[in-house]
Amino acid sequence: MNSVVIVAAGRGTRMGPGIDKLFLEVAGAPVVAHTWRRFDRCRSVDEVVLVVRAGLEEAFVELASRHVGPTKSWRMVPGGTERQDSVWNGLSATDPEAELVIIQDGARPCTHPEHIRDCIEAARNHGASVGGFRVTDTIKESDGGGRISRHLDRSRLWAVQTPQCFRRHLLISALSEVVRRGIQVTDDTAACELIGQSVVLVEGRWPNPKVTTREDLAYVELLLLQETRTSEGSASTIPDPVKDGS
Repeated sequence: MNSVVIVAAGRGTRMGPGIDKLFLEVAGAPVVAHTWRRFDRCRSVDEVVLVVRAGLEEAFVELASRHVGPTKSWRMVPGGTERQDSVWNGLSATDPEAELVIIQDGARPCTHPEHIRDCIEAARNHGASVGGFRVTDTIKESDGGGRISRHLDRSRLWAVQTPQCFRRHLLISALSEVVRRGIQVTDDTAACELIGQSVVLVEGRWPNPKVTTREDLAYVELLLLQETRTSEGSASTIPDPVKDGS
């Protein structure tokens, strides 16, 4: 059994005051509806846990009925002060019998089904995995004052995203160590470093953008519409190549 925790409790301040990026419509549905539906249709996912901001519970119930039509068991839990607190709340709500837990940004609606499969397989074989891309730009480190202080070897650099997949007990141990040390981490793979758990990098083969600014919406819509056109005539839902038991 595998569970997905969709982290959808952020405020998205870069969109501007009073704007919730997760509920902006793109390709006919709110951003987070695409994300939720994608994992609901994945055969290797058995339950969905949504981490939501207080006061938005009714909005997510309406989202389920109008746009998602869930086929998997799902529940909502409240978000925390920091992202790691939200992930912990979601993790705590997953089925204790779950083998793997997948952490996904609610604002990342284009994650390809095969990429989800690849990340799940890597975590099953190695304990932890993260999707990402090799860095192709030349990267420099600044001195903090707007000048270059060091050139970095991009051949060793990756931009990591979600999904991030873990054996459930390993993620519990890693986040418990974060709490014990009283520190903050920017993602869950950083927590794994604290307990000496290696994380396998899974290179993406498809664009997997996160909606952060308004400018991202046009690109995301293009990707979603292209995917819909590609799947027309074969299925009405998002294609999922994951086989039962894989």
